[in-house]
Amino acid sequence: MDRSKPCVKPASSAARLPESDLMRLPSKRNLLALALAAAAGLAAAQTYPSQPIRLVVPYPPAGATDVVARLIADRITANTGWGFVIDNRPGAGGNIGMDALAKSKPDGATLALGQTANLAINPALYPKMPYDALKDFAPIALVASQPVVLVVRADSPYRTLAELIAAAKSKGGTMTMASAGNGTVGHLAGELLARRVGFRMTHIPYKGAAPALSDLMGGQTDFMLPTPQAALPLIRGGKLRALAVTSTRRLPVLGEVPTVAESGFAGFEAVDWKVLVGPAGLAPDIVQRLHDEVERALGKPATIATLLAEGSAPMGGSPAEVAKFLQAEHTRWGQVVREAGVKLE
Repeated sequence: MDRSKPCVKPASSAARLPESDLMRLPSKRNLLALALAAAAGLAAAQTYPSQPIRLVVPYPPAGATDVVARLIADRITANTGWGFVIDNRPGAGGNIGMDALAKSKPDGATLALGQTANLAINPALYPKMPYDALKDFAPIALVASQPVVLVVRADSPYRTLAELIAAAKSKGGTMTMASAGNGTVGHLAGELLARRVGFRMTHIPYKGAAPALSDLMGGQTDFMLPTPQAALPLIRGGKLRALAVTSTRRLPVLGEVPTVAESGFAGFEAVDWKVLVGPAGLAPDIVQRLHDEVERALGKPATIATLLAEGSAPMGGSPAEVAKFLQAEHTRWGQVVREAGVKLE
């Protein structure tokens, strides 16, 4: 192009557009409306929250999800001065609490700490769900993950995972596995291991971890995969023996216990995770603000130390990455439920 000559443009490029395109051009009124809406969204995010946030925990107090929820709420409060009210809504494998969130207003006043069971397992386990796990929630932040621990009673003849598997294969399905209930991560991790390794077993579901562990220690069952919180005191007290953990890396609090992958089954992983979600339709600005505060809380050395001490690990990722993670876990655990033929009893 000859840069010595001025470039002359038409006085109005819009005048050269077809009439159909002219119809789609935003008017000054529409542009003003868009600008006002954007400003209102930004102002809402800047003044958020205007009241204490109700954080639904779909499990009883003092459980693993409740402990993590209170930890994160406390850390965010310390950083921001925000107020949180923990609302425990147990029942139906977490479905009752998550349904309460799905039906709440998408204004950021109500959030929930969902987890593997109610967002990935239950949709395949329950014949009818009160919510759509992938459509009725706004993903905000992945908070923490936690494996389960394969344990036997302290006087069990099995001292390694290999010995337990060899015995299970020789017993033709009569070896018994206890669990805290049908569809729990501990139950499905056991089913996943059995199918990966190629042995059969008899699953005995209980109404919670406490009675299941009691029968395991009493010799009524052969093994179990409880959470670290439930197992650690009994392992340290000499009541249980840990054979393997289902994470890809060893737990700092059980550094001497190998992973299932290390024990000869590369790639094996089964973890319970916690994720902060809001109701569908939550404003992106508020989602991002919440996400940033969770990430800030998870980055604190004290938060990391607390999570590691209980056998958990901090997670992370953008809201978009959280959405992809939930989709993948929904698919993976759904396949495990179907292949294992797990039914509610």
